[in-house]
Amino acid sequence: MTAEAPLLAAGCVLWRRGRGGTLEIALVHRPKYDDWSHPKGKLRRGEDALWGAVREVREETGMECEPGGALPTARYAVAGRPKVVRYWAARATQGTFVPNSEVDRVVWLPPREARERLTEERDRELVDALLAMISPPEPGLPTAR
Repeated sequence: MTAEAPLLAAGCVLWRRGRGGTLEIALVHRPKYDDWSHPKGKLRRGEDALWGAVREVREETGMECEPGGALPTARYAVAGRPKVVRYWAARATQGTFVPNSEVDRVVWLPPREARERLTEERDRELVDALLAMISPPEPGLPTAR
């Protein structure tokens, strides 16, 4: 018996500086799952993971972005099949969100609020990793163990 090949996906923790230079993180709401997550999606056959991550940001948020450093890779099962999602930090540069069938809302939140809004714990850990990469930790922000 052979193990099933994992589903390969990629995404970004999309961020920008808001008023006064405060950090804001974009979260997407997927009505199909009624969840809040970072923009991500399955890679196309032969697609480079980083290019796929940038494409998914554009498709799900309408934003162009400047990718930065790699963030932790998420590994979990979907309907019993392994899934591997590679992530990068990405600074939003320009764009406008237009709701679509996959994503009906995008919100920009400070790290603490983004962390609370995210549905999955593994996505909260990505916020922690982004903060460690681009800024000193926010006082009182819970950290992953």
